[in-house]
Amino acid sequence: METLFDDRSFEAKGTDAKDAFEQNDGAADRPALALGPGRESQSQDHPSADARPAFPAEPIDNSRALALSDVIAPRQRPGEALIRLAYRIGVPGHTLVAPFRRPAAMRVLATVESPTTGSRAAGIALRAGHFLVHGVKQPIGQLDFDSSARLSPGIERAVHSFSWLADLAASAPREDCTAIAERITGRWLDANPSPPKGGAKGAAWDVENAGMRLLAWLVHAPLVLTGQTPDLKPRLLDAIEETASWLDRKALRSGAGLGQVAGWAAVTAAGLLLPDGKPRRLYGEAGLVRALGDLVAEDGGALSRCPSAQMDAIQVLTDLIACYEAVSCAVPDAILVMRELLVPPLLALRHGDGALGNWQGQGAIPADRVSALIAASGVRTRPLNDPQHWGYQRIRGGQTTVQFDAGPPPRARHTRCGCASTLAFEMSDGPSRVIVNCGGAALAGGQVPARIGQALRATAAHSTLVLDDANSTAVLLHGKLGRGAELVEVERRIIHQNGREATRIEASHDGYSARFGLTHSRILTLRSDGSELSGDDILLPVKRSGKRGMVGFAIRFHLGRGVEAHLSQDGRGASLLTPDGRLWQFRLRGQSGEEGAVGGAAGADVKLTCEDSLWVDGEGRPHAAEQLVIEGLTSRGGGQFSWLLKKMG
Repeated sequence: METLFDDRSFEAKGTDAKDAFEQNDGAADRPALALGPGRESQSQDHPSADARPAFPAEPIDNSRALALSDVIAPRQRPGEALIRLAYRIGVPGHTLVAPFRRPAAMRVLATVESPTTGSRAAGIALRAGHFLVHGVKQPIGQLDFDSSARLSPGIERAVHSFSWLADLAASAPREDCTAIAERITGRWLDANPSPPKGGAKGAAWDVENAGMRLLAWLVHAPLVLTGQTPDLKPRLLDAIEETASWLDRKALRSGAGLGQVAGWAAVTAAGLLLPDGKPRRLYGEAGLVRALGDLVAEDGGALSRCPSAQMDAIQVLTDLIACYEAVSCAVPDAILVMRELLVPPLLALRHGDGALGNWQGQGAIPADRVSALIAASGVRTRPLNDPQHWGYQRIRGGQTTVQFDAGPPPRARHTRCGCASTLAFEMSDGPSRVIVNCGGAALAGGQVPARIGQALRATAAHSTLVLDDANSTAVLLHGKLGRGAELVEVERRIIHQNGREATRIEASHDGYSARFGLTHSRILTLRSDGSELSGDDILLPVKRSGKRGMVGFAIRFHLGRGVEAHLSQDGRGASLLTPDGRLWQFRLRGQSGEEGAVGGAAGADVKLTCEDSLWVDGEGRPHAAEQLVIEGLTSRGGGQFSWLLKKMG
């Protein structure tokens, strides 16, 4: 595995999003999404798959942030802009609201009824005395709550973001949960009495964790403010105000992404639910609208390209909207529209079993968790099949679903657990996953051993082509990515082959051009009935002459959990039997790697093998699996490798 320790330099580009929204000036009306025509156009009857495309290949740019504040700016009454400005420069909220009276006593003004739910299993584990994160139990009594303590990433996030409050609330009636909620909260406050004043802050004072924590305290206040520990309530109310004031200063200077959104959402919620909060609410709303624009691209996909970040953003906005409803305050149109915009890209990553694909280091997030979040959001929409910037193409035919990573890796400022997965794909048949990616890098440190977390981010851990065991994009430490695939072009169209309709997607990336002088192009074609997926992996020289010599390659097809693979006697195919009895046939069609040839007869040095693999589920559990590998040598002057997946019976 190659690792390059020099960061890429990217420039985020703003864009005019007026074609994405229609602004409505009515006070009670919500802006409607302007749904443009799909790019999957109906074509003329084509004699072959090589017919001219309906539109040219377009480069995917996942750095184009949505300029939401230019389109749906928060409505302001006269004087509100001045109030927000005064609060920003440090004038206290109570001075702006009621300058001639004493500040109101600190309290939470309303009880929030949020439709979002946590994990009941994790909540039951808490009541039994331990945290349950990614399948690993951690006794509460043995946990160090200090911000600087070294904890596994999953436990660290749960402890310092207080996401466990939602789990606890989902596990039992409130009166059965308050004792354990107060116990954990008291221990956390003992270890972290106040926001840091110096440079060192630790995980507790990461803006994302602090924002999530403040929002959880406000949404689940009855769990921690109405119990039997008399000295906890004043301590927690002080912590709520101190954290809100800390976020007033820090959210503005935090990096783009989910952390900034969580910080501004918490500031806005504090303005809604704490006394004399109107100036803070106005200040928070303006910052939140800007942060939401920096979080996503024009099609609603998070610029981190991370499914869990997409889900977290939906949950944060849903909880915040519940805060507005608790105090009978009108929700800004931009927040409502943004939540609607976030859902279709997430739905595009659902397989036939309802769970998500393994992308950007995530496991297969379970179907019930995804369904519960969508139901809580109240958004009813269809999946985003053909994204402009999200990058994950979706093809559906019959019961077959294909997800195709046809976008460049996330930019440095947005990366969370970056993976070199460009041009990888996953395929499911009904509830059975046939082709997958390993996933789970973001869950390393739990049941997934930390030592393999880096390897799970590599190109070889995804179902795509690898040259000379090198990553298409350099995988760096701490979830970052280096140089590699920068330019990704994609073309999608409907074609007709032998009287049958099919969807054809062709994408290419330049991740191997600098080292090997080759670009990788992958063509996936799925019949409309889902019975056949054909693929072509093509290596083309960057320069007309190409380089001399040979280079090793491997095209990996990681198989779903429980899929049994049996190689054919001729070594050019394999039968794939899913756990529920569905049978697929995999065949090599025609490869060439000989000097100067593309698309000729199969080279004698190309072989199909079956190797061990693993797959990580949504609970962070790794499962033994297998993978099919087409491997051999190909010319640096280019080569083509074709394969076919066909449903039998």
